[in-house]
Amino acid sequence: MPEADEPAADQPITRTVLLDARLGPVKDISRVQVREIRILPGHPAGLHVHNGPVVGSIAEGSVTYQIEGEPASVLRPGDVFFEPEGARIARFDAGENGVTFLAYFLLSPGQEPEITFPG
Repeated sequence: MPEADEPAADQPITRTVLLDARLGPVKDISRVQVREIRILPGHPAGLHVHNGPVVGSIAEGSVTYQIEGEPASVLRPGDVFFEPEGARIARFDAGENGVTFLAYFLLSPGQEPEITFPG
């Protein structure tokens, strides 16, 4: 995560890019649904796929996050993540203190968030 400059008298507001994710093919986004999600300590979410892009931020605890075929990383409070539509999320495993995060589901007209667990 990039380090942010501290606000100062000559620049009282700073803006730091935490995530710049490509959404893939053009998608008609008509709404965003935000969910607070909690996972108990040590609990793995399991291999899963979302039917739309998901952007999230860790509020409390930690999680081991991995898109299939990419390296795993540990996310902590303040860290952000992006799950591309249709990507196989190999790991989203809560750390020893569990995890609470905010997930922003980008939805097309009439679409509801769905998650599948491929075998």
